[in-house]
Amino acid sequence: MPTVSVGRDNLFEELGRVYTDEEFEDLCFEFGIELDDVTTEKEMVRKELGLAEGEVEGELDDEIIYKIDIPANRYDLLCLEGISRALRIFQSKQETPTFKVAQGGEVQTMRVKPETALIRPHVVCATLRGVTFTKESYKSFIDLQDKLHQNLCRQRTLVAIGTHDLDTLKGPFRYEALPPEKIIFTPLKQTKDFTARDLMEFYKTDQKLKQYLHIIEDSPVFPVIYDSNDVVLSLPPIINGAHSAITLETKNVFIECTATDHTKANVVLNTVVTMFSQYCSEPFVVEPVRVVDQFDQERVYPDLGLKEFRVNEREVCKAIGAEIGAEKIASLLRRMQLSVEPEGTTGDLVVRVPPTRSDILHACDIYEDVAIAWGYNNILKQVPQCMTAGKEFPLNQLSDLLRGELAMIGFTEILTWALCSNEENFVAVRREHEKATAVAVGNPKTADFEVCRTSLLPCALKTLAANKDAPVPVKLFEVSDVVLVSDEHETGAKNERRLVALYSGKESGFEAVHGTLNRIMQVLGVPVDLSGEGADPNAYYWKESKEKTFFPDRQATVWFKGQQIGVFGVVHPEVLKAFDIVYPCSALEINIEPFCYDQFGNSLV
Repeated sequence: MPTVSVGRDNLFEELGRVYTDEEFEDLCFEFGIELDDVTTEKEMVRKELGLAEGEVEGELDDEIIYKIDIPANRYDLLCLEGISRALRIFQSKQETPTFKVAQGGEVQTMRVKPETALIRPHVVCATLRGVTFTKESYKSFIDLQDKLHQNLCRQRTLVAIGTHDLDTLKGPFRYEALPPEKIIFTPLKQTKDFTARDLMEFYKTDQKLKQYLHIIEDSPVFPVIYDSNDVVLSLPPIINGAHSAITLETKNVFIECTATDHTKANVVLNTVVTMFSQYCSEPFVVEPVRVVDQFDQERVYPDLGLKEFRVNEREVCKAIGAEIGAEKIASLLRRMQLSVEPEGTTGDLVVRVPPTRSDILHACDIYEDVAIAWGYNNILKQVPQCMTAGKEFPLNQLSDLLRGELAMIGFTEILTWALCSNEENFVAVRREHEKATAVAVGNPKTADFEVCRTSLLPCALKTLAANKDAPVPVKLFEVSDVVLVSDEHETGAKNERRLVALYSGKESGFEAVHGTLNRIMQVLGVPVDLSGEGADPNAYYWKESKEKTFFPDRQATVWFKGQQIGVFGVVHPEVLKAFDIVYPCSALEINIEPFCYDQFGNSLV
């Protein structure tokens, strides 16, 4: 969830009253957001740098700051303006504003060249006229763009926002894609011209901008926006030009959003203009911009139209579990910034969603808004009409019981990753021939997570290797799933619950893991067949094994009901060397699923 930092005093001024921290926390809870922390700018810097009390120097503000956790899909709450407006409407202190596109007058034009399709094909634009910035609203304007870049824009890969002082520019504008050597301009906060190629090198040491260079640096063409005088507005998604930089004195703001995703570009543009059009000379009125694409098709942005949904009173009540009349539902939805009108006498409601609420995609989102406004604490708990008894899955219950037994005989539980590398899973344990049994990750981000593990032993050995400083003997265990290729399952793979126990000490400890096996079988109520012939179908027994993972003549396979369920033995020195383990080890690994059955012998897995 994104966290938004807002000044407490500014927020209370917008809300029209002063709250205690507890009162504001309760208000946030009712609205569906959370007050995460109460801090100051100085305290935030101190924590970030890991300094002690009193060590922070410089002109940092002592203003109280509220850090508020926001739902990831509520982009309208990523700034002070959005939070304060939403809370005022929620408290019925304000009506939901009507956002309008200005009619008449001169409209700016943005022309898109065909070459942009090679790198960043979409652009949407709008203009805010007669804006009055204060120090606080200017900072909020910049912070909102940063928050959108971090969240919806996916670090500028999907959308990049550029804001400019329109009075320093002359339309029409054009959006092009040119070789980087041909793009020359003075970037923001600099005093000399750079080519776009030189900027790539220049910003490789910039802590903020270097993370965005990879988006375009390998492309033969870079996106760029010019005005009619060939002044560069921006080199998206990297940097704006210094010529059109926004200041506190800026009155007319030109906003452009270049994107690889047209839908998200519209959401971003709508969010910015609906949040800050309140500072325009005519509040909540946005001047449109005509965009002529590479196919000479014209579209006017922003699109501030309302989305329309139809819901039924009974459906709403059934979904949230509370009996609420249609009139009350309409009242609750208005508190969530939605406009509602009844349709007929059947309880149908027409719900219109403003451009600020891009999170509403389906009727169920409207049901959720009703539940929030009604109050989850006001929804009564009800006994289900049909009686059901919940219980733990038998296999999980068996796993927990075995964990308890192994802990009582001195083993320490570990919990390891379900993904591992090919090297660890096969080569290191000398099982190269089993590679076909593994489910491979299609596009692994790291060599450590290439396949789903087919055995718990490599993970246990890796854990042991990472704890060389632990006093010997070391006794580790894990009860977890492995994943195996299976043609019998629809997915082509299956999970199998296994137990691994590992002993490491000055001696191999073969008798320790053998005794562990006997104890496990004893608590499971499974007798031993010492003949090793499997004469008793309900008994377990062991046979000689030739696994390369284990030392020759110091290993055995475990059998139960005619099937091999595991193996135990002294780990081979080559395996120990591969994991850089200095002490000898013995290990046991068994499949515990065959022991999960009812009193009639039927499998419960």
